[in-house]
Amino acid sequence: MSLHAVRPWREIQRRKSRQIMVGRVPVGGDAPISVQTMTNTDTSDVKATLDQIIRAADVGADIVRVSTPDEDSTRALREITRESPVPIVADIHFHYKRAIEAAEAGAACLRINPGNIGDAKRVAEVVRAAKDHGCSIRIGVNAGSLERHLLEKYAEPCPAAMVESGLDHIKLLQDHDFHEFKISVKASDVFLAAAAYQQLADATDAPIHLGITEAGGLMSGTIKSAIGMGNLLWMGIGDTIRVSLSADPVEEVKVGFEILKSLGLRHRGVNIISCPSCARQGFDVIKTVETLEKRLEHVKTPMSLSIIGCVVNGPGEALMTDVGFTGGGAGNGMVYLAGKQSHRMSNDQMIDHIVEQVEAKAAEIEARDKAAAKAAE
Repeated sequence: MSLHAVRPWREIQRRKSRQIMVGRVPVGGDAPISVQTMTNTDTSDVKATLDQIIRAADVGADIVRVSTPDEDSTRALREITRESPVPIVADIHFHYKRAIEAAEAGAACLRINPGNIGDAKRVAEVVRAAKDHGCSIRIGVNAGSLERHLLEKYAEPCPAAMVESGLDHIKLLQDHDFHEFKISVKASDVFLAAAAYQQLADATDAPIHLGITEAGGLMSGTIKSAIGMGNLLWMGIGDTIRVSLSADPVEEVKVGFEILKSLGLRHRGVNIISCPSCARQGFDVIKTVETLEKRLEHVKTPMSLSIIGCVVNGPGEALMTDVGFTGGGAGNGMVYLAGKQSHRMSNDQMIDHIVEQVEAKAAEIEARDKAAAKAAE
């Protein structure tokens, strides 16, 4: 039974959108909300770019975007798309020929602003290339690069200006009978982005790419993204997300998944529930959690682990997790399995033991899921 059936206050009603494909990844409709990142390597350096793509994919990235500002980049893209474990989005800003080259090189999606790449003839050429090579298109509206006539009309970047820009770009594609597109209206201002996305969600049924652009460093950018994107996702808005951080792209993926996990929208890996620690703690909670996060990165099976320093909240939290450990006294604590007290374990052996328990539980869940899938065939 779904938890939502017994806890309706947890239910999120996702906005109904059309579904498109980005390579083999469905975006929109009832597809899971996909997580994206973008490489920050020189795209013409194939090895460095592929290494970064693979690291991002290993922590859960469904789609990766690469910048293609010149011919060297689009030439390199051919090998990158061939070797990448995930679909590649080619980031195009102004030159329509780069979009055509990227489509020919195997990009699964082109990130463009149709109005920025030239006249109707050039837009038609890009659309033809996308159709010929099975590319979708992402319309990327940004508060920092709105068209001059919209800035003159509205005096400043505002939600109405951003949505009007997006709808104008949509019309350019639809006029060429192209409908395999998604759209974003990003801003670094959380209030502006949130308002623009809410208006956009009412104005189109296109899949929405969600993001707070140029959010900042790892700490500040995570907080801004969690506030802005988290509230929109809670409203049911968003079909694919990218957390924009001045940090390793791998961190963007991790943060994206944590945002989705906190809302129950995606589940991947171990969700650690832990206390902030205080004078009551029976072991070093902070150090233990830091160690366990690293030791359990390889576990991709969705499951929960509670690490609580004392018996005030520990037993209650452990009742709702797959594996739990609650600090006690005399240098040991209690291990919980499937919400029930199981056995005591010394603090100095606890980390290795918990890793073993989590791995065993993950194997059990995977075996159960495989059996269920086989029975359903």
